[in-house]
Amino acid sequence: MRVVVQRCSNAKCVVDNKNINEIDDGLMLLVGFTDNDNKDTIIKMVNKIVNLRIFPDNNGVMNLSILDTKGSILSISQFTLYADTTKGNRPSYIKAMSGAKAKLLYEYFNKCLNEYVPCFGGVFGAHMEISLTNMGPTTIILER
Repeated sequence: MRVVVQRCSNAKCVVDNKNINEIDDGLMLLVGFTDNDNKDTIIKMVNKIVNLRIFPDNNGVMNLSILDTKGSILSISQFTLYADTTKGNRPSYIKAMSGAKAKLLYEYFNKCLNEYVPCFGGVFGAHMEISLTNMGPTTIILER
């Protein structure tokens, strides 16, 4: 499982010119799954994300988690996080989990996050337009 975590002042998901979900002051996540991922992987990743101290405290030091700031999350499924470009210029996605299995894990991931903070998703498998204002910029790549 790979997650690109971006601290943001706002983030938005649009599909077919329709605003699907939008957040202010929180985290925008790009989420990818591979075949050995399971519910245990997700629980560990969720724990890491909600406790990740990347928000500034009163002294401007990144010392607070999203739990402390009471922010929200926009979670976007992105199989291309498992792109392999070691052979040629056309990415291979053989390491990405198949769609049906990945959709189930993505839904479980968002459900688990939502137990801690408000979590909003994109549309699995859709062509999405994602925009955000990254604060810092702060971008962390997590892998389990």
